[in-house]
Amino acid sequence: MSSMDIPGLDVSTRVRARDIPMTAVANVARKLLLISGAVDATDHDVSMSIALPGPGRWTVVKAETNLTDQTWVAMQITTDEDTTFVNDGDTMITSCQFSKSFMTPDLRRLTFYQGEVRPGEAAVKMFDLECTSGRPTYAHARYSRVATDTVEQSEDMLDRLIADGMPQKPVLELIVPVTVIG
Repeated sequence: MSSMDIPGLDVSTRVRARDIPMTAVANVARKLLLISGAVDATDHDVSMSIALPGPGRWTVVKAETNLTDQTWVAMQITTDEDTTFVNDGDTMITSCQFSKSFMTPDLRRLTFYQGEVRPGEAAVKMFDLECTSGRPTYAHARYSRVATDTVEQSEDMLDRLIADGMPQKPVLELIVPVTVIG
């Protein structure tokens, strides 16, 4: 009997593990997490679960390649209830592709905007997370302009999405394997 034959174990519609690989390396001595991979989903958000060597503050550097046919003009990251972003003088929050970022006062949503990631290009982001558990989960959403919108309509929509957050789409869950070093 395969797992597809057992009720509740068929996760094929919500878990991605084989077709778009994501991987991570955790440097324990530096509390640095490097994540790389690709995204090919346009109608779904991507939720990532990462097994860290331990809780605490981690600097995250994440690179992901846009394998869709859409240009991303904003990217949003939302954390789980056990994880927050760090926003202090010692934290670098940056992206090579986006010149601005917005973080909510509760430190659970971070949006990068004012830039773009075209199909085939990689987006690189850097931020710090405070994790009370060793298994943080956070979701990524992307915004692409609607082809029929005017420039003003696109700008208004982006302003609303930054302030209010992107509406949640169906979620693809990734369990990211982590190689521990240091």
